[in-house]
Amino acid sequence: MATGSNPLASLPVEKASGWKLFLKTVIARAYPRIIGQQREKSWVFFDIFLPMLAISSYVFVYRAIGASEDYVGFVVIGGAMTAFWLNIMWSMSSQLYWEKEQGNLALYIMAPNSMMAVLLGMAVGGMFATLLRAVVIILLGSWFFHVQYVVVNFFQLLAVFFISMTALYGMGMMSASLFLLLSREADHLAQLAMEPVYLVSGMYFPIKAFSFWIAAAASIIPLTLGLDAMRQLVFQSGATLGFLSVTVELTILSILCVSFLIGARALLAYMEKLAIREGRLTESRR
Repeated sequence: MATGSNPLASLPVEKASGWKLFLKTVIARAYPRIIGQQREKSWVFFDIFLPMLAISSYVFVYRAIGASEDYVGFVVIGGAMTAFWLNIMWSMSSQLYWEKEQGNLALYIMAPNSMMAVLLGMAVGGMFATLLRAVVIILLGSWFFHVQYVVVNFFQLLAVFFISMTALYGMGMMSASLFLLLSREADHLAQLAMEPVYLVSGMYFPIKAFSFWIAAAASIIPLTLGLDAMRQLVFQSGATLGFLSVTVELTILSILCVSFLIGARALLAYMEKLAIREGRLTESRR
């Protein structure tokens, strides 16, 4: 039987490399995260409804003790930011371990693209959906509890948010390698980190309530200084309740951002070398 020639066979095939491959990998990994979030409508509902319950409980406590109304705003902002922390823990830090359990991690290791690009794509896709939910939580919380905002510097507020998110997702990339190397302990660590981080990062109260050294130690988590700086920039009493000045916190966040990204790159490179050298990834007892 005669076979016709394939017209596509004569077309030139461009092999992506360098920054083009990096960018295509980011887009490819972000796409299923963005689309997949729309397929389970129940997830969207519970990701908004459950944080609103926590926000409401703290709001009623603050109003019962006669605290300043700015504390209500602190709670709303903190409740919205919990969405990003949950996204870091479950969609970033534990992701490589889950990919290993599903048998996909070997494909990522063998592929010519960068592991940083793979995780960055996951971060971009997850952050897009998380940002929408955080905005909805802020809008609903502000509407229900009549929160008043006084934005001091809008551009500085944007800078704090994006630098905080970059540092936070850099921390997620770095911990993804650590969680993978710890194997089955990954889920335990993710569960263990939830409530302590809610406490020390000041999700529902200003971290100035801690002693200086406890607040300084908690600042290793980018969410701590990010929340503190954002509250100083959007509430009238924020500056008086802030831990450090916004400029200092921006500087520390920038240092954390660079440090976590460098650490993530180094740990991912180590993980790839380990996988290539041993033919498998380490178990928790190694």
